Amino acid sequence: MRALIDKHPHLGVEPVLRELHIPSSTYYRRRRAEEEPCERRRRDVELTGRIRQVHQDSGGIYGSPRVHAVLRRAGIQVGRKRVERLMRQAGLAGISPRKGKGFTRHDPDADLAPDLVQRDFTAPAPNRL
Repeated sequence: MRALIDKHPHLGVEPVLRELHIPSSTYYRRRRAEEEPCERRRRDVELTGRIRQVHQDSGGIYGSPRVHAVLRRAGIQVGRKRVERLMRQAGLAGISPRKGKGFTRHDPDADLAPDLVQRDFTAPAPNRL
């Protein structure tokens, strides 16, 4: 909406909003929020910087629980869910130590087990094997 109005200033704000059935108060509130963010958004930007620093100091290993714990030890009052949200928005994720290899290993050189029961999977009709 703002891009349309900025691209075509000769149309005027009020007529465009009237055609789009958008109250002018909504447009001006959104525009003001973009120019001067509220206290929570400013705090989120500051916290995201701290979270990035903690995550980087850990070598990219710490996830949200550990980052939250480090921030709390540093005296920063922040909720766990807020740390999760900010990390998700910033594209930061921890590394799970359990990720990786499974227990079963396939040996490509091993011989296949012999078919001792001569299994025949062809059927003359449904339910007739």
